[in-house]
Amino acid sequence: MSSHTSTLSSSEGLLRPALVLFTALSLITGLAYPLLVTGIAQTAWPEQAQGSMVLRDGKPIGSSLIGQAFTAPGYFWGRPSATGPGPYNAGASSGSNLGPSNPALIEAVTARVAALRAADPGRQGAVPVDLVTASASGLDPHISRAAADYQLARVARARGIAPGQLQGLLARHTEGVWMGLLGEPRVNVLTLNLALDKARPLPTQP
Repeated sequence: MSSHTSTLSSSEGLLRPALVLFTALSLITGLAYPLLVTGIAQTAWPEQAQGSMVLRDGKPIGSSLIGQAFTAPGYFWGRPSATGPGPYNAGASSGSNLGPSNPALIEAVTARVAALRAADPGRQGAVPVDLVTASASGLDPHISRAAADYQLARVARARGIAPGQLQGLLARHTEGVWMGLLGEPRVNVLTLNLALDKARPLPTQP
């Protein structure tokens, strides 16, 4: 009998500190730490903490971290997206996983080149690769400066703006090489198109 009582007392003695430790760690790691990190992020980097939202007239219309599909000739087009069921689906980030010799990839690239040629028949130069191939994430918000320059004449014509004037707007929205070392100059398509709408709205259709 005494042995049984001793065992129960020992179990209770181990259970109590285990429950206290479990509760304390739950409060620290499940409540206090997330609140602390969120508070620091909201204070130090409020824009990034809110998803790098892009606003128009005070309303969110997208994120500077996620591309959007532009197909009208008066806008700069972004990099193709292979996400499903629609392009730039942040809930299904993925690439096409198609190899360079895959007929489906060749067909997709051919169709994209044809669409670019049809939108600007007078443009004869080589098409930048990022305008016809999707990225691994399918969400890229940027295109290369070469891809933006390729589209400049088409956009200027659709907007009724001089190419030189549009070139200046494009230069102001070109992001440089990170710390002067990594990457290459790039353009955020969404923010550029918003600035374009503000500087030179599309002509109204009759």
